[in-house]
Amino acid sequence: MFGNLIRNWWAFVVQGALAIGVGLAAFLVPGPTLAAFLAVFAVYAIVTGALELYAGFSMQGGPKWSFVFAGVAAVALGILTIAVPQTTAVAATLLVGVFAIVTGFGRTAAAYMLGGKGQTWLLAISGIVSVVFGILLITDPSTGVLGVLWLIGWYLIFAGVSSISFGLRLRGIGKDVSEIEEKLTANGTTEATATSR
Repeated sequence: MFGNLIRNWWAFVVQGALAIGVGLAAFLVPGPTLAAFLAVFAVYAIVTGALELYAGFSMQGGPKWSFVFAGVAAVALGILTIAVPQTTAVAATLLVGVFAIVTGFGRTAAAYMLGGKGQTWLLAISGIVSVVFGILLITDPSTGVLGVLWLIGWYLIFAGVSSISFGLRLRGIGKDVSEIEEKLTANGTTEATATSR
């Protein structure tokens, strides 16, 4: 189970880089219309959902259901956003809020199910912040579009940094595991040669 996460560390890094890019765009180019933001959000949600589905289906057991559920929900929200481009700022805020809550619960559940293996606290913190962020958006969706874009920008940058940190930590764990396996294999070969003499 944990080996599948280690092998797919790159998916977390790609997802994080995409999140940071979208988050920075919210600050650097706030003038574009809400429709442009919705298009970017739709692509982000679909790609994130596809990566979550990939992670969920590539696991033998464990947190499979949480990644799959989060992936299906993210892809559905992305498709809904594309299908109804005339969505208002309030609806966009609600969509992002629901997306954050769903993915947050999925990540928190996955971190809980993985237990103390590795640095899963990054995944748990990302999930908790996502849920809190989603609740804030849903409780006051009538905030100004610019304020919502900046809030979304901060959220995406944080989520992106957390995802990249988790992915790189998984990569480091994978290298450590590979080095240990190589040493064990080398020791086993040395011992087998000494025994045969």
